[in-house]
Amino acid sequence: MSARLTIVLAAVLSLADLSIVASKTPALDYEFFRTKVEPIFLKKREGHTRCYVCHEESNNAFRLEKLPAGATFWTEEQSRRNFDTVSALVAPGDTANSLLLLQPLAPEAGGATFHSGGRQFSSKNDPDWKTLAQWVTGQTAPKE
Repeated sequence: MSARLTIVLAAVLSLADLSIVASKTPALDYEFFRTKVEPIFLKKREGHTRCYVCHEESNNAFRLEKLPAGATFWTEEQSRRNFDTVSALVAPGDTANSLLLLQPLAPEAGGATFHSGGRQFSSKNDPDWKTLAQWVTGQTAPKE
């Protein structure tokens, strides 16, 4: 086999491998995010402040949109921007490498060592942590 043919064959096989990996990576579902994940950011948790309080217009990677005056939830446009921002903090399909899951999780439960906002989740058994993990792993909202 010629060197040129070997190189072409290797390139084709590499591209095929990439397409297999890409097809196995789940897409992040916007509707699941809007209906299940965003409410967690506004939820008051005993002993903690709401995620929104520290992350509303913050100067770090987890920057949530400011709620309109008098509103209790984001507009569609704001939710889209939140989705884009928060999506950058996850590795779709990979809960072990998604900052959204690691930062607020207690280190004893596998979370990151540092999170200035405290530990919202003491374990991966917390229902809200599980909801975030479902979104990261590609859970979709039910179709109406």
